[in-house]
Amino acid sequence: MTTVTVAATQFACGEDRAANLDKAEALVRRAASQGANVILIQELFETPYFCIEHDTRHFDLALPIAGNPAVRRFGSLARELGVVLPVSVFERAGAAFYNTVAMVDAGGELLGTYRKSHIPESPGYHEKFYFSPGDTGFRVWQTQFGRIGVGICWDQWFPESARAMALLGAEILLYPTAIGAEPQDPSIDSRDHWRRAMQGHAAANIMPLVASNRIGTERGGPWSVTYYGSSFIADHTGALVAEADRSTETVLTATFDLTAINEYRRAWGVFRDRRPDLYGPLMTLDGVTKSD
Repeated sequence: MTTVTVAATQFACGEDRAANLDKAEALVRRAASQGANVILIQELFETPYFCIEHDTRHFDLALPIAGNPAVRRFGSLARELGVVLPVSVFERAGAAFYNTVAMVDAGGELLGTYRKSHIPESPGYHEKFYFSPGDTGFRVWQTQFGRIGVGICWDQWFPESARAMALLGAEILLYPTAIGAEPQDPSIDSRDHWRRAMQGHAAANIMPLVASNRIGTERGGPWSVTYYGSSFIADHTGALVAEADRSTETVLTATFDLTAINEYRRAWGVFRDRRPDLYGPLMTLDGVTKSD
């Protein structure tokens, strides 16, 4: 399909898992009623962002993908509404735990999963305590509404993630997110930095990008984090075409002609003029290649 309408949602998550799922479904239905074909729900929307603290009881929240009630429910919803739904879940796989997106196509089919590659660890964002680094590699799925790549939150700060998905054929980039205050330093407000990083990915790869973040204040252990919402949709030049505020439950939509954008991307030459032979330092942690 050439013309696609994408949607970003944002809402506050409470302790009631069923209520969070109901809220997510209500916003998906609202987005679909506005013509959305691809609808992005925020990261780990079933529960509060439990990674705010170290607490082993939160491992009980994780479920296998097979038979996962949220994946099953939103698969049925995707089929009913005819929309693509990436579903962010806390996955248990044997003895391992992952921060995972299950990609559900517009017919309700599960196309596969992506496990978060970059795992943060900082005050209020203790993901390394819970999640193993993803082992799926970056993924791009051919859906009924275009080729879609999905990164998860901290992945959005790494240009390599976006470029890898673009090279795999993505036409749209999606980033479900949970980000807000830095509880150890109230003077830090990363909202604009966060947006600009992803706007750069859209511009550099010449494709639309959707980011969905949560709102509200959540507490755990010694930390309190207020999530700054500000979900947005950027076009293929990186320009913001729809944006939410910091605190309002929101559905955003924007429509793109993927064929026209593909023609623009080809003409711009950013993929034609790449020099992979010079990018050896990207394959190292310290920038020093074996030949140095």
